[in-house]
Amino acid sequence: MIGAETLVRTLVASGVDICFTNPGTSEMHFVVALDRVDGMKCVLGLAEGVVTGMADGYARMADKPASTLLHLGPGLGNGIANLHNAKKAHSGIVNIVGEHATYHVKYDAPLTADIEGIAGPVSHWVRTSMSAEDVAKDGAEAVAAAFGPPGQIATLILPANTAWSETPWDIANPPVQPIAPAARPKVDQQAVLAAAKALTSGEETLIHMTGQALRAEALEVAGRIAAKTGCRLSCMTSNGRWQRGAGRTPIERIQYPVPIALKQLESVRHLILLGTKTPVAFFAYPDKPSVLIPDTCDVQTLGEIGDDHLAALQALAEELDAVHTAPTVTEANRPELKTGALDSESIACAFGHYMPENAIVADESVSSGRGFMPYTLGAAPHDWLALTGGAIGLGIPYATGAAIACPDRKVINMEGDGSAMYTLQGLWTQAREGCDVVTVIFANRRYAILQGELAAVGAANPGRKALDMLEIGRPDLDWVALAGGMGVQAVKVDTADGFNDAFGRACAEPGPHLIEAVL
Repeated sequence: MIGAETLVRTLVASGVDICFTNPGTSEMHFVVALDRVDGMKCVLGLAEGVVTGMADGYARMADKPASTLLHLGPGLGNGIANLHNAKKAHSGIVNIVGEHATYHVKYDAPLTADIEGIAGPVSHWVRTSMSAEDVAKDGAEAVAAAFGPPGQIATLILPANTAWSETPWDIANPPVQPIAPAARPKVDQQAVLAAAKALTSGEETLIHMTGQALRAEALEVAGRIAAKTGCRLSCMTSNGRWQRGAGRTPIERIQYPVPIALKQLESVRHLILLGTKTPVAFFAYPDKPSVLIPDTCDVQTLGEIGDDHLAALQALAEELDAVHTAPTVTEANRPELKTGALDSESIACAFGHYMPENAIVADESVSSGRGFMPYTLGAAPHDWLALTGGAIGLGIPYATGAAIACPDRKVINMEGDGSAMYTLQGLWTQAREGCDVVTVIFANRRYAILQGELAAVGAANPGRKALDMLEIGRPDLDWVALAGGMGVQAVKVDTADGFNDAFGRACAEPGPHLIEAVL
């Protein structure tokens, strides 16, 4: 059996049963192996950024790693932005990156690159398999690393000759077995006691959370603690996966604009971190602080990102005698639909009104959807995925990956028109795979987030050359034509009534849909 087939069999045996692919010549033996081995689903993406973004969305919703297939150093390089986002989301991914045959590298052919050097900044684990006999063992270790808490990126580089060379593999008695991933560590009892002391101090205390702490069961325990002590609960601006909606414990999201975030945090005297770091500004701004909490605020860590967050909150609830306290929960509340002009508020109301139960929101609205949280708070229970690393071009791909992970759930992609142009090829994959995704394009014909940043950093009096770099009109993008060319039903709307009709219909019908909302 060739090395490539031993790798595919090891991936499947280890629990990795999907590969998002964009292959090239060096990976042809791995492509054939993917075809031969039962239990591995393969999904083609037409650009590497789509491939890595799909793997991120899949991992967030499946709670297990996906694999990718990328072509040499340039292919990996094309996928780096969304691997950066995946790393910030703590998504488990196993990248398989093709490489020239080991004996061919020395000739410095056109595609030769330092693949390990490219992979390092966006990977927790990197290795090159130097012989066919090593491939399966390296694959098992890569999967164990990707499964390792809190979810990690492993990059395995597969030279062509290690893929095509024969090995003495016995299907009935494979020499390599899956490696059990590491368990999430329990938090230290002293950290629990310190947090309990802060929560009973009589001073304003905030538990700031992300990761597994934002799942419904953990949030319910946090809600019991908040009801018992009167503390506040918050999460980061951008989180990998946040379960919210009616019947779930509500928490604040620390806002992106620095003045608003400073106002949110100015009265906090004790900050308890669970999976998070102290809140900081997204960027540096003249005459504004980088750290967003007051100098007088005491900070302590209850648990790190890879720790068992549910167990940490349960231990804290026990220490506070809050186990049987009724948690604070959100009441069901669907906002009334707006009519007339189409703006962010009317779209937000439609989202909250029509969002089906167990929907998945893949948010890359950047600026237009920033105020949607109050309008969707009382909507049916749903999962909210965010742009964790700030590298735009994630929305369409991770919505696609989420839909493939959860084919029985509606995915709603909130997408800026500028961001969507980075990876619009993902619409083709949605059509090919029949993904149940509604993509809403906020078509404001500009990089609105950058226009806001221009003012925030104090860059005064921009001229036409500067403004032209922040606008994407002349000509306007035709999203109905772009989506239709990739097989996705699309409609353009410019009124609240038109959006309500289009969005309600798209939520009710299966398959991929796109709505170009002209703002």
